[in-house]
Amino acid sequence: MTYSYRISEMATTAIKKTISLPRQLAREAEETARAEGKTLSAVIQDALRLRRAARLRREFNAVQGYWSRKAMERGILSEDDLRRYTKE
Repeated sequence: MTYSYRISEMATTAIKKTISLPRQLAREAEETARAEGKTLSAVIQDALRLRRAARLRREFNAVQGYWSRKAMERGILSEDDLRRYTKE
């Protein structure tokens, strides 16, 4: 199935796009829209926002993990350790 929807940018402009969804996913999206009292467009927008938030969370956790490992390698285990390290 092919659907047209609008993506709201800052709630002032919309760009019309056409997407293809497998039949079952399209039905589920339509059922979700009805159940939540939203448009299909709003359901798709919500899903994309959630996907983006999850990706950003994973990226943040990866960066945080990297710097946590680097800090531990240098013996920085507390904020006091960090203050002492940055004063050196």
